This record gives sequence, C-alpha cells and structure tokens, in this order.
Amino acid sequence: MYEAVAAYPAGDSTVSRQARTAADYGYDGLVVRTREAEFDADAISDRYGIDVVGGIEVDAADPESAAGAVGNHRPECPLLLVRGGTDALNRYAVETDRVDVVTRPMAGDGEFNHVLARAATTHNVHVEFDFGPVLRASGGPRVQALQGLRKLRELVEQYDAPFVVSVNADSHRQLRAPRELRAVGEQIGFTADQITAGLEAWGAIVARNRERAADRFIEPGVWRGRYEP
Repeated sequence: MYEAVAAYPAGDSTVSRQARTAADYGYDGLVVRTREAEFDADAISDRYGIDVVGGIEVDAADPESAAGAVGNHRPECPLLLVRGGTDALNRYAVETDRVDVVTRPMAGDGEFNHVLARAATTHNVHVEFDFGPVLRASGGPRVQALQGLRKLRELVEQYDAPFVVSVNADSHRQLRAPRELRAVGEQIGFTADQITAGLEAWGAIVARNRERAADRFIEPGVWRGRYEP
C-alpha cells in the first residue's frame, strides 16, 4: 500500500519525515507529489524500508496550461497527476492517456458525472478519493465532503473506473493508517478490501510506469526482442 503526499516546500514536512511516519503506519511506499521537493529517494528508502517515488502533481489554471505541463513533465516522471476541481480540468485529465491520476476532482466547483467516469475507464486514468476533508473538517464541510465522496463512489463503481485513495497530507501529522481509511471508506459505501485496493493502486501505477521506462519497452504491447538493437 502507498500514500501520496505533498512535502516541503509545498507542505510542512520533509520527505524523510513523511516517509518515517508512513513506514510506521505500515505503508510500503510513498509518492511525493511536490516537484520542488529535494530529497534522496534511495537513501530515504534504505533508511525506512519504504519505496519513495518522486511524482509531479500539475496544478494549472486551465486545460491548455495543464496540457503544456503534462507534455513537459511526462518523460521524466514515474507518476504524473493533474489536479482537478473544475469541470474543464476534470474533463481534460480523464481524457488524457498520459495522465495517471486526476486528483481532488470534487474540490472547489468540480463536478464528476457519468461522462467523466466513462472517460476515466477508457483512458485508464485513476480517480482520486481524497479523504482529507472528511478527516480534517467538521460540521457542514465534513457532511458535504462525505456526500461528494458517496456520489463519486457510485459513479466509479457503476463504470468500473480505476481509482486511488489518499488523505492528501502536507504534513506527517495528517497521515493516517490504512485501518483509519478503511473506516472512512465504509462511511461512503466502500468495503475494506476496496480501500486497500485504492491504496495499492498507487504502487501498481508506479510499477507499470517503471516497466515502461525500461530499455526493453518500445510502446504499449511491444517489447524489444533478442535481435532488436
């Protein structure tokens, strides 16, 4: 199981501190969303026994800006995320094969409907279930966050769209153990196994993209054979 976090300077905690807490909670890996974060992934992995992956979360004002950033960063990035939160950005993300995950699709004025769910399935773009607002808010905002996640779950299940689960932590204090996320998931209609699958999906995406980056991979479905130069 993996978590995906923001780290200093975008967050309050360093990658090392996030990794230490994630390892204590039983995670196998940690995805760092912050492109500007400076860290030695191998050294941190060796120290805490957890796979540390440098990802990039594209935070753009509109689809045109997002497309430029995706084009620039895709070759260098084992995990590329696009932050949603508006109808236009959500649509761009789920319709773009080069995007791995659309994050925070229900934030702000963002909506998610059956058209976007079908597109996410078609393009194999994972939809993020961000449990952060449920865990960190109270009162009306928490109720609204739960309602949004329930709606998102219904669409994802109906169209069998791929998904990931996270608390979107920008501090090690905001990280939560998998058992706590399973408890939240059950409140919106997920089973414990589905939440586990959503946490494992981060690692599956990383493994797939690392394999594609290997010298033997030419294009989807085509691998370099014995006699290829």
